[in-house]
Amino acid sequence: MPKQGLEQKIIDALEPLAAERGIDVVDVEVVGASKAPCVRVRIDHADEGAPTISLDEVTAETAWISDALDELDPIPSSFTLEVSSPGMARPLRKPRDFARFAGQTVQVSLAPGEGRRRYTGTLLGIEDATVALECDGERVELPFDDIRKCTIKPDFTASDAKKQA
Repeated sequence: MPKQGLEQKIIDALEPLAAERGIDVVDVEVVGASKAPCVRVRIDHADEGAPTISLDEVTAETAWISDALDELDPIPSSFTLEVSSPGMARPLRKPRDFARFAGQTVQVSLAPGEGRRRYTGTLLGIEDATVALECDGERVELPFDDIRKCTIKPDFTASDAKKQA
């Protein structure tokens, strides 16, 4: 599920620099009007055993990301840079993400084509470029390259139960 065009160009520029710093580029999005777009960069620790990146760490990492984008100059006009943690609705982009977050509830959108394009279910994992989900008690297998977007769906039921108790 590689990104296309400008977003992939930015990812390709940032990932080697991020690896030197122990940072994982979780996702990049370019959104908004073409005259003044917003470049959203989501980062986390590359060490999967480390806790989620803190706000102070995100702030500290923003400078090199800004410098790298200035050097790359991916957008001819001015743009806004937003750097953040992946958040609770973490995007899954790399095959290792699909293995790492197996067991989580995810929302998947597929590229336009025949049949169903959206799924919500339990991520079972990835094998041979095929992502497996359990949706409504059935196993669904989706080609990794057909996935346009996949995010973890936060579960707020446990916190709701605590509030009512």
